Amino acid sequence: MPTINYILKDGSTRAVDAPAGLSVMEAAIRANIRGIDAECGGCCSCATCHVYVDEAFLDRLPPADDMEQELLEGVAAERRPTSRLSCQLPMSAELDGIIITVPATQA
Repeated sequence: MPTINYILKDGSTRAVDAPAGLSVMEAAIRANIRGIDAECGGCCSCATCHVYVDEAFLDRLPPADDMEQELLEGVAAERRPTSRLSCQLPMSAELDGIIITVPATQA
């Protein structure tokens, strides 16, 4: 089962196993990862699941569609080139070990 490594706001890291097909957001909610609010439940309509993806994994992810790009324009924390909405990141074997940094704020 692929593992997601979440870097939390306090700098600590939590490793979470996530079945293929589960989103990075869904895995965070199930594991009670603080800082990924996911207010819309994964419908790609609120941007409260904003995260930073480690650069080494960016090319393994599907590209952000127009809706995700638009929502990323209004995120509360700094938008970076590695910014993504975790609800739009389905886990797969290729993403095993992915490093996800939780931003300082979602609101």
